[in-house]
Formats: sequence, C-alpha cells, structure tokens
Amino acid sequence: MADSLSTGSAEEKEKEGREKDKKAAKSEDSREPDRVTVTPSFNEKNGGSKTKNRNLADLSLFRFITTELTRGYFLEHNEAKYTERREKVYTCLRIPKELEKLMTFGFFLCLDTFLYVFTLLPLRVILALLRLVTVPCCGLSGSRLLQPAQVCDVLKGFIMVLCYSMMGYVDYAMMYHLIRGQSVIKLYIIYNMLEVADRLFSSFGQDILDALYWTATEPKEKKRAHIGVIPHFLMAVLYVFLHAILIMVQATTLNVAFNSHNKSLLTIMMSNNFVEIKGSVFKKFEKNNLFQMSNSDIKERFTNYILLLIVCLRNMEQFSWNPDHFWVLFPDVVMVIASEVAVDVVKHAFITKFNDISADVYGEYRASLAFDLVSSRQKNAYTDYSDSVSRRMGFIPLPLALLLIRVVTSSVKIQGSLSFMCVLLFYLGMITLKVLNSIVLLGTSCTFVKEANMEEKLFEPPPSAASSRANSRANRTKHVHISPQGSLAHCSRTATVQRENSDSDTFLTTPDGDDDDKIINADTGLEEEGLKQRTPKKDLLEIDRFTICGNRID
Repeated sequence: MADSLSTGSAEEKEKEGREKDKKAAKSEDSREPDRVTVTPSFNEKNGGSKTKNRNLADLSLFRFITTELTRGYFLEHNEAKYTERREKVYTCLRIPKELEKLMTFGFFLCLDTFLYVFTLLPLRVILALLRLVTVPCCGLSGSRLLQPAQVCDVLKGFIMVLCYSMMGYVDYAMMYHLIRGQSVIKLYIIYNMLEVADRLFSSFGQDILDALYWTATEPKEKKRAHIGVIPHFLMAVLYVFLHAILIMVQATTLNVAFNSHNKSLLTIMMSNNFVEIKGSVFKKFEKNNLFQMSNSDIKERFTNYILLLIVCLRNMEQFSWNPDHFWVLFPDVVMVIASEVAVDVVKHAFITKFNDISADVYGEYRASLAFDLVSSRQKNAYTDYSDSVSRRMGFIPLPLALLLIRVVTSSVKIQGSLSFMCVLLFYLGMITLKVLNSIVLLGTSCTFVKEANMEEKLFEPPPSAASSRANSRANRTKHVHISPQGSLAHCSRTATVQRENSDSDTFLTTPDGDDDDKIINADTGLEEEGLKQRTPKKDLLEIDRFTICGNRID
C-alpha cells in the first residue's frame, strides 16, 4: 500500500514538472516572438545526414575534372587591363620599324658630317687661307682678316695635317702582330677597355675642341680668362692623335678576330653586345635618357661600319685586292651587323615596355635631330652642323677620318697620271655624294620639323650671355614657399633646384611657361598644386651632352 502511494506521488510530481516546463516555454515564446527555436525530430536528423552524404558523394575526382574542363570566365570584366597588355604588344611590334627609321636618319646625319671632313673642309680651309693672304695685300686693313667660322676651319685643317704627320710614325703591321700574339681572353678584355676609353675620349674631346674654337674667336674686348690659344691648340692635337690611336687599336683587334682560325674571338666579341642588354633593360629610363641612348647607338653603329670598312681594306690589301677574298669576309661582316641590329631592337623594345614609353617617341627624336640640321643653316646659326652632331651624339669625325685617311693612303699606291685622275674623279664623286646627301637631309628635316610644329623655335634669337645671366637670376628668385621649420633645409636644397636649370645646356632651349607659376614647398620638394612630385622638365632640344660619360639627366 505504501509503495503504491509513493509511486503515485512520484507520477504527480513528474506531471507537475512537465506542466511547468511547458509554461516556461510558452512564456519565452511570448517574450521573444522573433526568435524561433526548432527542435529537429528524428526523421529530420536522418534527412540531414542523407543530404550531407550526398554532397560528399558529389566531391569525386570525376566531378572535379568535369568542372575544370567546363568552367568559364569573362575577360571583359577586366577590359582595361587586357587592352593595356595588347597595346604593349603592339608597341613592341612597332619598335623595330620606328627605331630603324631613327637609326637610318641618324646614320645619314653622321655620314654627312663624316663626308664634310673629306670634301668641303679642305675647300673651306683653302678659301680661308686665300682670304688671309689677299686681305692685307688689297689694303683692307679695317676689315676683319678671318671670320669666326673660317678661323675654326683653319684650326681643324692644321689639326688634321699635324696629326696625320704624327700617325706616319705608327707601324700598323707591328701593332697587328703584337695584338695577334695575345690570348683570346686578353683580347676580349682589351676590346672592352677600348670601348669604354672611346666613350671617355668622345665625352671630353668635343669640350676640348669647343674650348679651342671659342678661345680663338672670342672678342678681344672681353677680359682674358683663358690660358691662351696655343695651349688649347696643343691639347686638341694631342687629343685627336690619341683618339685616332685608340680607334686604330680597336680596328686592329677586330681584324685579328676576323682572321682567327676558329672565329672564337669574333664570337666572344659579338656576345659582348648581348651583355649590353642586361646592363640597360632593367634600369629606369625617362624620355631624355632614352634619347641619349638612341644617339649613342647611332654613333656606335656608324663607328662599327667604319671599323668594318677598315678591316676589309686591310684584308683586301694583304690578298692583292682579290675579289674572291671579299666574299670570304662577307658572312662575318653580315653577322656582326645583324647582331648589332638585333641587340638594339631587343634593348629598345624592352626598355619601352618596362618604362611605359610609346613608340611615337622616336618620331620626336627624329624631329629634334632634324631641328639641329635646319637651325644650322640659318644666318644667325651659332655653330657648325658637324659640331652640333658631335655634341648631340658624341660622334667626333676628326679622329675617325684621320684613321681612314691613314689606312687608305697606306693600302692604295698612287703612281702615274692615271692614278691621279682616278683620285680626282673619286674626290668629285664624294663631293657629289655629300651635296646630294645634304639636300635630301635638309628636305627631310624640314618635313620632320613641320610635322612636330617646331617652326616657331627656328625664328627665336640664339641665347646670349646677358640673357642667360638674366635667366639664371630669375631662376634664383623664383617664388618658393618655405615653412619656418624648413628655412635651414632650403639652403641645402638650393643647389639641387638650380642644377635643373643650368646654363650649360642653353643651346636651342625653349622656356617652360608654366614653371614660374608653380609654388614649390622646400620641405617636401613637392609642388603645391596637388603635391605632385617634381620632375625635371627638360626639352629634348636642350640635351646636347653625351650618352654615358657626359652630364646625365636622371
């Protein structure tokens, strides 16, 4: 009886507990109507496990391969990126054509300057000497004996005559056998050293010649600030002679490479061109730097052509001018030229790709070179065109012409009146080639200048010393915003700001109209308008220095 009562009381307690739980659940539902509590039943749990097993079954190898083979994507979702990549490819494809246009135009500019030394310069020297003799005899004491251009021509003629007489004491055959006795690795190192020395000589040589020309033609009213004409003349003679010897050693080394049995030296020298790609492609280049490199490549290619001509002349002389031997040399000549062209194309293609430079920039370079030619034909021209090309490209024709004259006179024997007639006809042919080349170049240059809208710059007066000083003073007093904390820093940065507007490159310059209106913060070196980073705004016409060894524009 007691057991039945106890079990009954236990059941009642369980019922009361269940009712309390139901009431508590209902009260929670009434308090949080948004909250839904779902208690999954047993069947629902079984259904979830089945769908989970089905999803795991879908992740099979066959399903993965099918997805990889059939999945797609849409390139138009990133249209700008792919359009830019396509334009880069088109730019690389345009580079060979545009580069060779520039190289061809520059080659004929160098050829025109080179032929000038052989054709018109001797005639101009003769006319200057005749004027020097006839003016005192005619009693024209009040007039000037020689014009500045004639003085420069006479100096060039004397330099060529003295250096040619000094070159007569250099034995080419002894130099050839001395170089041929060296090992291949030594010759490779020697050739690289000669290339570097040639660039150094070219960089400093035109400055020596310009200093001589200005010292000889400087007005007498000005204060004497030089060491004299004779020391400058001796320095110029020494420079031209040493540079000619350097090019002779370079041509002799190339001749040894052509005459080697296994052609190993020639292969190593050609592979040296591809090392140039490694040293140039992965550097940052602006338009001005690329212009300097292009001018250097033009000068280097023309110099290599003259060196190959000298090698062919020396080899043909050794084989008694047998035409069959020329066809033996011809494959090696073509191989050297082809490697040079290929290296230039690859180098410029990747430089323009990595630096986002358009292929149209080579048209601007052609216009700048054409502007030099057209401006040198004006009445108010301040320099000869040959000197302008020397400053622009680093190509100095005097040493190379001197070496070619030395090789030709030693290789070709002139005997009899018939030989003199042949020489005279050859000279007249060179004059004809020079005149035709100049006419074609002048017409082509005028076309390039018109296309680039640079005609107005031709009528600007050349910069004078007074105007250059005034411009330098104006640049020094340019409006600069200096904070109180940056007054000391401004003093240290003044030289950097002035270096961008130096007066050494005032040839053919055009002032930038919007530079003076901008305010520069001396603390940050940034412009106030949008705080854009300052970059040197140099026009291509301002660059008349040399490629590697001159004043670089970084």
